[in-house]
Amino acid sequence: MAIVKTLIYLIIYPGLLFLFIYSTFVEWYDRKLYARFQNRMGPTHTGRWGLLQPIADFLKLMAKEDIVPERADRRMFSALPAFGLAIVFTAMLLLPVWNYSLDRSSFTSFNGDIIVILYLLSLPTFIFFLAGWSSTNLFSTVGAARVLTMLFGYEVPLFLSVLSPAILANSWRLAEIASFYRQHPLLILVNLPAFIVSLICVQAKLERTPFDIPHAETEIVGGTFTEYSGKKLAIFRLMMDAEMVVAAGLLATVFLGGFPGGVLLGLVNFIIKTLFVIFFLSLIRATTSRIRVDQVVTFSWKYLAPVSVAQLLIIILVKGFIS
Repeated sequence: MAIVKTLIYLIIYPGLLFLFIYSTFVEWYDRKLYARFQNRMGPTHTGRWGLLQPIADFLKLMAKEDIVPERADRRMFSALPAFGLAIVFTAMLLLPVWNYSLDRSSFTSFNGDIIVILYLLSLPTFIFFLAGWSSTNLFSTVGAARVLTMLFGYEVPLFLSVLSPAILANSWRLAEIASFYRQHPLLILVNLPAFIVSLICVQAKLERTPFDIPHAETEIVGGTFTEYSGKKLAIFRLMMDAEMVVAAGLLATVFLGGFPGGVLLGLVNFIIKTLFVIFFLSLIRATTSRIRVDQVVTFSWKYLAPVSVAQLLIIILVKGFIS
């Protein structure tokens, strides 16, 4: 019976099947919001309200010709999309999507899992860098260099801002952090600056406007993904949608009190809170325009890093006051 439960967890919910379906839904939701913010309709024809458009796009790409550049590192070029998708799916399994994760016998919940999931969410950035570099295309190489530049700019404030709620909760375990803020909802307001910094950093990690310089079409064609097509490009797009789900789930866990209840209630809470986070990511995307490479780095170290450090000091003071 335990083996069956484990397989259900890995394959169905919150495993591969659920993340695939929800990732495509989140892409539709993001595209709809982005369109409505710009007074457009967004996806409308494929399925009811255009719900099946992301799946149709995925299947269309899977059916297209898969080309590997002659000068590319063939093995690395072909393996990176699968590695990236596997990393993101593994990170998803660490999110405490219902209360049984509080049971210390759960193999996906352990002390320090917040560090592991932050580490896993850092790896896709290296995957994008290697994907562009292994292509040996000039535009891809420029995109890869920009990816690495953004990595050094936004990982530090993201880590500081996400770990601040963990320090106040006195735990490095996601399930315990979520439980702490469900019991002390007023303390969520203390973490508001860290939540804002985290949103901006996640937007940068996902390479969305205004931080879409690694694949800026008007500057470097497609950047990192210039040489990718067919199945590999489809997997990369699915990976980025899944990464947005996992990142939104992480922010919801540490800043919004997680996802209380059993399997059904946990699912409803997960969807509501992640869509709440993604709403703000779409709002940032719709209300900003692309910034220069130098502005990307300057903005991070001039504004986000000091705010995240100040937030950390505030958390230490509040923790000393309430303890």
